[in-house]
Amino acid sequence: MNTYEEHISGAKKTQERPVLSECLQYCISNHVSVLLLSELSRLGRNVDDVLSNVKLCKENHLNVYFQKEQLSIFNADGKEHPFLTIFIAVLGTCAEMERENIKFRLNSGKAQFMAKGGKVGRKAGYKKPDEKFQEQYAAVIKQLKKGYPIRMIAVNCGCGISTVQRIKKKFIDNEQDN
Repeated sequence: MNTYEEHISGAKKTQERPVLSECLQYCISNHVSVLLLSELSRLGRNVDDVLSNVKLCKENHLNVYFQKEQLSIFNADGKEHPFLTIFIAVLGTCAEMERENIKFRLNSGKAQFMAKGGKVGRKAGYKKPDEKFQEQYAAVIKQLKKGYPIRMIAVNCGCGISTVQRIKKKFIDNEQDN
């Protein structure tokens, strides 16, 4: 039994979620019979994305069991659940609306905080000097200079894609402009 744990928002598309993509690909290519997910929103918070993932699983006879909803794609007799598409569409829409409500509350709270004079972002003096930054991310800079893809560098060096992009912009792109 394999366990996949993802730390990326379900609001991202499947293509932007490497762990989910890897999990689905593993299950399909190894003919896994059941994929257990904690809840439907783990397949996505966009109805189209969720339905697309469910369709992929149905086409490959991969039964997905959603623990929170106590719902699976196929019944015990192996036939597709008769109301599956309706349930998935409704629950997927709820997940999408929940995501929109979360974004609204966060943005509203941030706006209120800033209206009261609150400051967002890093504290003054937090930023590292360029020399220390270059020293810390020497491996990233080396791979960027060799022309490796950003996602590959992030995986190889154990840092985020945005970190690699920031380093590229600061040290590689600026070098090329001069």
